[in-house]
This record gives sequence, structure tokens and C-alpha cells, in this order.
Amino acid sequence: MKMRFSKRATAARLTCTLLLALASLPAASAQKDDDDEHAPRFSDWSAPVNLGPPVSTLLTGSPSQGADFNPFISRDGLSLYFSSDRPGGYGGFDIWVSHRATVDDPWGPPENLGPNVNTPFIENSPALSSDGRRLYFQSDRPGFGGLDLYVSDRRRKRDDLAWQTSTNLGSNINTSFDEFSATLFEDDETGTTTLYFASNRPGVGGNDIYASTLNDDDEQKTFEPAILVPELSTPENDGSPVFRRDGLEVIQSATRPGSIGGSDLWVRTRANTSDPWSPLVNLGPVINTQFQENRPALSRRGTELYFGSNRPSPGGFDIYVCTRTKLEQPD
Repeated sequence: MKMRFSKRATAARLTCTLLLALASLPAASAQKDDDDEHAPRFSDWSAPVNLGPPVSTLLTGSPSQGADFNPFISRDGLSLYFSSDRPGGYGGFDIWVSHRATVDDPWGPPENLGPNVNTPFIENSPALSSDGRRLYFQSDRPGFGGLDLYVSDRRRKRDDLAWQTSTNLGSNINTSFDEFSATLFEDDETGTTTLYFASNRPGVGGNDIYASTLNDDDEQKTFEPAILVPELSTPENDGSPVFRRDGLEVIQSATRPGSIGGSDLWVRTRANTSDPWSPLVNLGPVINTQFQENRPALSRRGTELYFGSNRPSPGGFDIYVCTRTKLEQPD
């Protein structure tokens, strides 16, 4: 499928790539952590701000281009990866990256990750390992199903032009159905790395959450067979979860009763990593609108939240950020 989408032509595929790529998001506040006196506490999220140019582009051309969405923020907060169909790419949607010198500096002009990652097909929903050397993403290039998960490696973790040829994650992850919106949770306590992703294979509902553990003993860094995560899946469409670093907060975008718009950002919390997750809680009208909010990304400290939205703007689908403050722990 060769594509350089118009906004209209994109709608159908966005259902499979954007709206299917429903992802997780941090909590509007840390009030759910009140059961554990040792859990970090945060202020409420600020109102989201459009990142604006050069990250969020204006729609141009006919058919129009310039949708920017599905962001991922690196561990050091200095690299922002996202998908865009802006001019200058290799296909309908490519993965791009923008850099900044410090967390207080503006974002620089985005760079395309090049032909080892991007193709004439769709590349979307980037997620970086914490060491910065492995990039996971989805693509509809020929594989097991409509959308498969891929990975690309690099030796120099700060060189975004050094990505190696990407490879399909294989049959332990991918099926004849769609697999999309990957995210990693690296548990400091257990030392395990788990790949979470969404899939529309038969499960609990439309899009469900699956998980696979990384086999660190394997030089090829393969994953164990993926299993359904019932606790994070509902009869509705569930997006891939994004975890706070300590594993006590997880954010998802989802279309479900109680949504303000088509897909909203929701949060679950738990007092410690051995406890069950709380029910999903909508992040509310400060974050969510009557439009689409999806595929959020949480900074390592849990104080910045990035996500895509098609709320009215000159760019159509743009990337937004909101912030919160980590509060002092009570004595």
C-alpha cells in the first residue's frame, strides 16, 4: 500500500494506526497514590500546550500533509520521536526526531530517521529502550499481518542517523491481526523488561493489551510469546499502556463509556508493584476534549506528558505537552 495521505484518505488508516494506536497516559494527579505514604505525589496536570513549529507543522499541499502524532520522549528528555506525514519523508507516515540541548531549550528542526527505519509504507508509534539503543515501532509493510511490530538497533545512542536495518519481531509477537503501539516497562526491582502492545486479535474486546518478556540471555534480544493482560484489557478499545518509571501509574488512551471525545486519556494506579491496578479513571476535561487524544508519552520523572490530538489547530493532528510538579513527601 503506497501512501502519501490526504487528511481524508488518512482517516481510514488512522483508525488502524492512530485510533488503533490508542496508548497510555499519566494521571491528572497523584491522588490515587494516597493509599501509600511512600508513593510519589504530584500536582494536577497543567492545560496542554501545542508544541508548535517546528515539531507541529502546518497542513500544506493538496492532498494535505502535516499530521504529527504518537510521540515518545527519551530518558534524558532531549529527544522527541514521533510520526508524521510531513513533506520530505519516505512514505505516508515516517518516524522523525527533534532534539533540544537542555530540557529548558526549544525543540529543534525534526530529522527523518532514514531508510533503515522508514519505508514507502507506514511507520508509526516509536518507543525507545532506556539505553537508547533499540527503537520499537509499528509498520504496515508486508509481514505477518496488517500492522506488525519492528525493531532497529544502533551502536551510538546519540546518533539518530545510525539506525540499522529494522527487523520484524517475529511470530512470538506478531500475528495475522494488527499489533501496534508498543511500549517498554523496565522494572528496576526485578531487572525484567516487558514489551506491552495493543492488538485486535481475538481477546476480551476490540483492541486488547498483550505483554511479552525480553529474553536477556539471548544475544538477539528476542521476546517470549506474548500473552493477554486481562487486568489492562476491557470489552472496549484499549490502547497500549505507558508506565511511570516506578510502575505505580499507567496511562492508556481508550474509547469507552465515560469518554469526553472519541478516544480519551485514562489512568490506573497502584500502591506498589505487587498490587492490582485501580479501575481506569478519565483524566478529565483539562486533558481530554470532544476530539481525539491518544498515544501519550511520559517523561522519566513523570512530570511531562506528551500526546497527540486533532483538536482544532492549523496543523490538524498536533503534538501537545502538559506538565505537573513532583510534590514534597510528608514527614
